[in-house]
Amino acid sequence: MFKYLKNDLPASIVVFFVALPLCLGIALASGAPLFSGLIAGIVGGIVVGALSGSQIGVSGPAAGLAAIVLTAIGALGGYQNFLLAVVLGGIIQLVFGLLKAGIIGYYFPSSVIKGMLTGIGIIIILKQIPHFFGYDPDPEGDFAFFQVDGKNTFSEIFETLNNISPGATIVAILGLGILLLWDKVLSKKGKIFQLVQGPLVAVAVGIIFFVLTKDDPALAISGNHLVSVPIPEDASSFLAQFSFPNFGAITDPQIWITAFTIALVASLETLLCVEATDKLDPHKNVTPTNRELLAQGTGNIVSGMIGGLPVTQVIVRSSANIQSGGRTKMSAIIHGFFLLISVILIPKLLNMIPLSVLAAILFIVGFKLAKPSLFRSMYKMGWKQFIPFVVTVLGIVFTDLLIGIGLGLAVGIIVILIKSYQNSHFLHIEDISNGVHKIKMTLAEEVTFFNKGAILKELDSLPEDSYLELDVRKTRYLDNDIIEILEDFSSKAKSKNINIKLISERGIVENPDSYIEFFKLIPKSA
Repeated sequence: MFKYLKNDLPASIVVFFVALPLCLGIALASGAPLFSGLIAGIVGGIVVGALSGSQIGVSGPAAGLAAIVLTAIGALGGYQNFLLAVVLGGIIQLVFGLLKAGIIGYYFPSSVIKGMLTGIGIIIILKQIPHFFGYDPDPEGDFAFFQVDGKNTFSEIFETLNNISPGATIVAILGLGILLLWDKVLSKKGKIFQLVQGPLVAVAVGIIFFVLTKDDPALAISGNHLVSVPIPEDASSFLAQFSFPNFGAITDPQIWITAFTIALVASLETLLCVEATDKLDPHKNVTPTNRELLAQGTGNIVSGMIGGLPVTQVIVRSSANIQSGGRTKMSAIIHGFFLLISVILIPKLLNMIPLSVLAAILFIVGFKLAKPSLFRSMYKMGWKQFIPFVVTVLGIVFTDLLIGIGLGLAVGIIVILIKSYQNSHFLHIEDISNGVHKIKMTLAEEVTFFNKGAILKELDSLPEDSYLELDVRKTRYLDNDIIEILEDFSSKAKSKNINIKLISERGIVENPDSYIEFFKLIPKSA
């Protein structure tokens, strides 16, 4: 775990600066105490990071759960009741892990996973544009297109044009310039520039800029455009920020419904993130998904027990970790300790960091996820890959993460059905002589009820007085629905004077009286 500390330590600093405002923003968007987001970030880093089998995944509070949390806190009658649902949700995730449910993530098409990454990259950029220019009307971490104030992603961007803050914009441009210079030039010049990462320098410049210009009315950065960490006055006020679940409400069925919802959505988001981060990982580590569910379940139990939001593995932090050179789980664990130490020792310093600098960091993260070259490569792979990819991207940008993934998956299934319909059989005319049409139909290896329409259409189109050779030697699975179609066709064939020759591995039958009886003779696999 310490072998790649020279890679993991700089990456953990970047992840820390990305995670800090996201933890606070997601808590704000969830209608929960701000400190609950930090608790979830700390637990996601230290607890989940230590137990997870993922080398580069980073866990914490997720924007995808914000709407569920916001609704649940009100519906369950208070935050302590909600914390009980988080704990129970973690227990349910442990059950998912023990039942080997982690395999679910592997059933999502690659085009949908790539679309998810690209869509998230675009959303990161779009959502950071207002922060980049010093306009912060909505909480960070709100990844949905439609917002609670009636506005949406694009209306907020247009609103930004009338509310540009000069100081925030200048420091954001400086930060972006530093990041690009570090990434493209300085990181290749010497080890010092690899050890001291560009994001750390950008944040330091942002703090210095804030301090030097705070008395300048033209360039001063307002307090609502700075990181906002709760500042406890003493140890007792710090401990007072922790909350504990109300176990007296465990018999409330609504608690259990919310717990199952949290477990299901958090598990799905985690598994999708695992699939995505494994694809991004340049070292091609493979995350054990069932172990990941066990780690996430444990993390949610711990987070709920001390007042934190539910946690999942999160693609924004994970991709920032990968792009910053993180190699092992130490990066995630160290970032968790950074969160813990910072909220205890230096909350006042953290509250001097301009959000516009963090927006510049996330711009780079978003662009690397949504490179234009990816659209070109997906287009070249053909419509079967490109359409689910684009639908997923658009769905995420214009709705939210889970709806976008659901739309992409639905389109992917439709594509499979279309191709299954087209590839269910091969039909060609072998010979036409003496007025008799000789036609050969070869069924594919697997023929299911999805193929009923295609096969039925071809059979009905056969002319009278023709000769059909039906070859099922390659077929290893034949749905009973197809057998029934052939059974019904046998009577039609007699009335149209169509002769049928049925060929299988067991032999040849001319004009079978019963297809059902015939297919009983075929090996069980068919």
